[in-house]
Amino acid sequence: MTLADLVELVRSGGLGPDPASCTVSVGFTTRQGARHATRGQSYRNTVVSLRVEDAVGSCAVEDVADDDVHSCVGSTVLELLGHPNPAIRTAVLDAYLAHVRPHHLSATKSATIGSGSSLTKSMARAAAVVDLLDPAPGDRVLVVGVVNSLLHHLRERGATYVACDHKGGRTEWDEPITTEAESALDGCDLVLASGMTVGNGTFEPLLSRAVAAGTPMVLFAQTAAAVLPWFIGSGVRAVSAEPYPFFWLDGGPTTIHHYTERPS
Repeated sequence: MTLADLVELVRSGGLGPDPASCTVSVGFTTRQGARHATRGQSYRNTVVSLRVEDAVGSCAVEDVADDDVHSCVGSTVLELLGHPNPAIRTAVLDAYLAHVRPHHLSATKSATIGSGSSLTKSMARAAAVVDLLDPAPGDRVLVVGVVNSLLHHLRERGATYVACDHKGGRTEWDEPITTEAESALDGCDLVLASGMTVGNGTFEPLLSRAVAAGTPMVLFAQTAAAVLPWFIGSGVRAVSAEPYPFFWLDGGPTTIHHYTERPS
């Protein structure tokens, strides 16, 4: 399975309704800045989201013009699968797949992240993701897309890690963050990667490298949450899918969906 294979299945109607008959009814951008209580670092996110019928698909992006997102409204899925902006292509593919294979019907298991502060919810989400990864004490984990709550739980489980993120910088524990995921894979026992790798084009090269090295990959996905489960069995062991609205948007209960089998 490749992204091109999956897109071709969608284009041909092989997974559901003709994408030329499915239109985007809503397009919007979420921009947020956050700093959890007691944490020393803040971060910012921009996410493109498109709605197809009952489903919202999303893709994080460094920046996007509002007009580019708004111009998607009324366009068909088929048209937008050829859009020049990879974030829009990813969001519309995500929305279509979430529509034809809803998470609550397709996931192996769904779990509720309970209400609480932004930090409480971040830690609860991270605990569920690390449980899915299930590292053994002493395992070395390549973490692509640094989330300090994930690193916290890896540390608690006795795992070590290599932190990797396009933005570089340092972790909450003042550890250096590398920007080169593929080269950082050497010597790692597991890969825990963000769905943002789909939007920035690094997912498939990293997956190929992990497959060649025999290193299992688990993904935590807000971006491409409905896309990545299709790669289970093709180098991906499991996916924690979190469709919009994400945990950081709502202080009440939110849902994540764990996949250990490919949608059928």
